[in-house]
Amino acid sequence: MPDVGGIAGERLRSFIERIERLEEERRTLGADIKEVYAEAKGTGFDTKIMRQIIRIRGWTRTMSTSRRPSSTSTSAPSACSRGGIGKRRG
Repeated sequence: MPDVGGIAGERLRSFIERIERLEEERRTLGADIKEVYAEAKGTGFDTKIMRQIIRIRGWTRTMSTSRRPSSTSTSAPSACSRGGIGKRRG
């Protein structure tokens, strides 16, 4: 960064401000997610199972088949709730 007060300084400030805005959005989203879990828990859903389902659904979207969890480790939550969330086996 050869020019501290000029273009490089402005660019650095821009990056930092963007990161700060994103960090604030992350905090807001985290609070919103907590609120949704609390609402689900209040209506009788098991939030531990919900978290497992969300984690598994994320794995199936992003990881290759060789890195997916084994079916024995995830069969209980996914078998119990697959029908309730519209996800079919296969």
